[in-house]
Amino acid sequence: MTVTVFIRYVLDPFKLDAFERYAQKWLEVIPRCGGKLQGYFMPHEGTNNIGWALISFDSLAAYETYRGRLRADAEGVANFDFAKRERFILSEERTFLRQVTPAS
Repeated sequence: MTVTVFIRYVLDPFKLDAFERYAQKWLEVIPRCGGKLQGYFMPHEGTNNIGWALISFDSLAAYETYRGRLRADAEGVANFDFAKRERFILSEERTFLRQVTPAS
């Protein structure tokens, strides 16, 4: 069963450009570590401080393997450090989803 991790970010609305750079840096790291990046999303209109990411895995076990690889990946660690240093992510929540209908 495929699972998708839905990450909801509360962002500093004055540092959205930093979040965009952070998201772009994951484009190569996440697939290299075993995740299927569905995308990062950031505010455009309306609420100005919420961002999202969707990353899919073949199973929860595959997600756990990915987490270990991500913690050992130099570019991944550097991106996490960038987020900590710049403090544009105020909080984040993870929800694990399973797809019940196909994408159109």
